[in-house]
Amino acid sequence: MLRRRLYLQIYLTIIASLVLVVILSAVLWDIVGRDRMDRDYLTAASNFASLVLPPSDAPVAEQSEMITRLGRDLDIEIRLFDAQGQEIAAHGDAAMPPSRKTGEQGWIRSRHGPVLSLVLADGRWLVIDPHRDDGPGALVSLLLMLGLVAVCVGLAALPLVRRLTKRLEQLQRGVERIGAGDLGARVAVKGRDEIAQLAESFNNAADKIEKLVGAHRLLLANASHELRTPLSRIRLGLEMSEGNPTPERRAALKQDIAELDTLIDEILLMSRLDANNRVDGSQSVDLVALAAEECARYAGASLTGTAPDIPGDPRLLHRLLRNLLENAEKHGSPPVEVEIGSHDQMATITVRDRGAGIADKDRDKVFQPFYRASDRQNVKGYGLGLPLVRQIAEAHGGTVTLVDRAKERSAIRVSLPLSRTD
Repeated sequence: MLRRRLYLQIYLTIIASLVLVVILSAVLWDIVGRDRMDRDYLTAASNFASLVLPPSDAPVAEQSEMITRLGRDLDIEIRLFDAQGQEIAAHGDAAMPPSRKTGEQGWIRSRHGPVLSLVLADGRWLVIDPHRDDGPGALVSLLLMLGLVAVCVGLAALPLVRRLTKRLEQLQRGVERIGAGDLGARVAVKGRDEIAQLAESFNNAADKIEKLVGAHRLLLANASHELRTPLSRIRLGLEMSEGNPTPERRAALKQDIAELDTLIDEILLMSRLDANNRVDGSQSVDLVALAAEECARYAGASLTGTAPDIPGDPRLLHRLLRNLLENAEKHGSPPVEVEIGSHDQMATITVRDRGAGIADKDRDKVFQPFYRASDRQNVKGYGLGLPLVRQIAEAHGGTVTLVDRAKERSAIRVSLPLSRTD
């Protein structure tokens, strides 16, 4: 089966439209325009014939001589009748119109083709046979002329239509390259029309896909590396515990298993949020109560401020607060303060501590999975806390930012919408 190329469909649609316009234009001209022009021409011709021919009361011989002269000079067959339809003079054998058309003005179809009937001002009328069929010939000429115009327009439209569809074909090739695994495939954005917007949207989507796949590859590579450490400790602990394990060894094994379970749980949560970055916002969450519950888990953590309830997932928001508090406890200095507030239809959660804060060179990287600053390599953890905070905030339609060091040395602020964003 032949492929129905888009540019051919568009081009054939244009050609078909032109053909329809040609036919309708010819028909309308033949029905309306030509009749109007014929009336004007016939009136002028009748007046002219009245001026040329002798008056109706002139001798028949004089009228006959003028009819013969006109027929010979103009090479036409012509007959002159009086008001009662009696023939006065003739040159040649001009065909008579049907009796029901006698005395009418205009082109009239007779037995031998169309003849021209002119009614003079004094009641006489002329029948003129020009020896040719002007009616259909004029229509055919008009159709040919309009057909030539359609062909010219069609030839001019072809490169324009081809240029349009070539850009669509470039988009198609870009999609095929993405599907084949070339995540760096992009298309050129040309113009400012809908196709240019589509190309720009494709490039934006390709950027997101490339970043998402890159993040998954990085997550997989780092996860495989990080999982080896607790697994190695568990294997070593089991080997050393053969026979008679000590309570300390059992406690260490339990700690390693709990650490491994936490790491796997965080990796799975990140993967789920990547796959579906929008949460069910049908539940109403009391941020103040949620924050108070989490602050109670950490010594020295305090809570201030109020905010309206927000739509969200309580389990994920608990995890968000817990990760922020754990990050402040591990990398900051007490006391840790949690401030709840609202502004411009957004609820804010600010967690601050008295530590030195995040160094300027690390501020753009702390939300990358498994990233840890060079001076924090020995701190317990895997570098997934803040990336999870960002994913949970974005899943709720919010954002997470590091507060400017000029305002607060060590503070992270999460902004969440007070109403559903979907």
